[in-house]
Amino acid sequence: MDHWYRFVKQRLHWTLPNLRTPEQSERWSDLMPLMSWQLWLAKDLVVENILPWQSASINLTPGRVAQSMWSVLVDIGTPAKLPKHRGKSPGWETGKVRTKAPCYPTVKKRVSRRKKSSRLAI
Repeated sequence: MDHWYRFVKQRLHWTLPNLRTPEQSERWSDLMPLMSWQLWLAKDLVVENILPWQSASINLTPGRVAQSMWSVLVDIGTPAKLPKHRGKSPGWETGKVRTKAPCYPTVKKRVSRRKKSSRLAI
C-alpha cells in the first residue's frame, strides 16, 4: 500500500494541484485508483519505451507503463479539431502615432545603517 501512495504522489501528481474546495480534492482523489487501474490494464497495449540507463523488462510496472503511454495516445489520437487559420494579423493602424511608454523614476530603498549600541559610561 505504501508503494502505491508513493507512486500516486510522485508519478500521478496526487498532491500537485491546489484545489479550493474539499469536494474538488475528493474528486481528484477518487481519480487516482482509476488512473492506476487504467495503467494496469494498458500494460499489454503499450510498447515499452526504455531510457538509456534502464534495462528491458517483461513485466511492466505501472511506472514503466506511464512512461510508455505516449504510444497508446498517439494511436488513439485527439478528439480536438485542428486550429483554424486566421490569416495575417492587421498590425499597427496606418497613420496612428506611436508614443513611448511612460517612464517612472526608480524607487530605491535607503541603505540601512547599523544602529550604534549605547554604551554605559562607567
